[in-house]
Amino acid sequence: MGEKLVVVGQGYVGLPLAMRAVEAGFDVVGIDVDEWRVKRLNAGESFVEDISDEQVAAALRCGRYLAGTDYAAAEGFDVCVITVPTPLSEGAPDLCHIASAGRSIAPLVRPGATVVLESTTYPGTTEEYLLPILEEGSGLRAPEDFLLGYSPERIDPGNAVWRLENTPKVVSGIDAASLKRIQGFYQRVVDRVVPVSSLQVAELCKLLENTFRHVNIALVNELAIFAEQLGIDVWEAIDAASTKPFGFMRFTPGPGVGGHCLPIDPSYLSWKVKRSLGHNFRFVELANDINDHMPDRVVHRLMLALNQRGKALNGSRVVVLGLAYKKNAGDCRESPAIDVVKSLHKLGARVRAADPHVTDCRLPAGIEIVEATRRELAEADAVLVLTDHDQFDFELVQEVSPYVFDTRNRCRGPNVEVL
Repeated sequence: MGEKLVVVGQGYVGLPLAMRAVEAGFDVVGIDVDEWRVKRLNAGESFVEDISDEQVAAALRCGRYLAGTDYAAAEGFDVCVITVPTPLSEGAPDLCHIASAGRSIAPLVRPGATVVLESTTYPGTTEEYLLPILEEGSGLRAPEDFLLGYSPERIDPGNAVWRLENTPKVVSGIDAASLKRIQGFYQRVVDRVVPVSSLQVAELCKLLENTFRHVNIALVNELAIFAEQLGIDVWEAIDAASTKPFGFMRFTPGPGVGGHCLPIDPSYLSWKVKRSLGHNFRFVELANDINDHMPDRVVHRLMLALNQRGKALNGSRVVVLGLAYKKNAGDCRESPAIDVVKSLHKLGARVRAADPHVTDCRLPAGIEIVEATRRELAEADAVLVLTDHDQFDFELVQEVSPYVFDTRNRCRGPNVEVL
């Protein structure tokens, strides 16, 4: 028997970790509250693009992986990694999933066991929030009896270059012994481990990474709005700036931000600063304001473009390409494309949406899911590119579509406008 690892949460973060740990020789139990997910996993089917069905099937065949909803299967674990969602609720961090996972795993914590939190959250959560739950439920104390740490997840769905195993992993522990143990665990599953001095540093590291992206995306989004009004091609300017080999990092405009990180994580940091220090984090609040209003901006631009062509948005046939929040992924959590589609539908457009990656996405009744065929594109009053999946034939899109509004700069031509 190898070491027993429990991964709580079998989504975009937890499932890749579970599969990689099986390859590294751990006996892995994947816990998830979603019975549909568990059923599919135990049938050898993956619902995460970065993990193939064959990887799951191979993990099952070797006998070192089991998915379940019952925490009883976690008994006797050596290491437990918690990878549950941390959403916002009325602008404040919602840690209910961390609390539920902590309360469920706590009775199974035994002397010498290790618990690691990977869920994105504000500095202080691991020690001030999760630790008391674990101690109360286990009757043990950390670090005297069990080990505790935090390691921010860095999963980038759809990224074929930077995967779990070759992305440097930041790790921390509540004390030196915890850090050593957690560092040793991750060294078995990733190529490079980066230890930091405290739980709070690791927690802040994750928020810094995503706030950096959020603020810079807001910068180019607002720049795109003003450049269009000034008659300047912002995409050409970005391409030109990107040739500078130092002092510049490329970010591009889009219909907004989405996924499990950018629309949420910076607000965790802003909330913590306001709650602990009484100050507003103005950069985050400004970035939120800009990025949150980009879907409205897209709808407004499309409405104006149709008006210029003698058409009203109400009653127009609009084919939307892409529902996911990023290219080559099927994740539509917090996707700005969903907000755009809902607004178009509410304003009376006849919306038809195509996305070869998305299989489970709640849309208003009346929105038809279609394939981006030649006929579908040709019969549209407008084609709206919201997610630039490589699977879309953009040469066909610009060839046969009467009008294209492209928020991702994948099409060019006399019938194309870009954001």
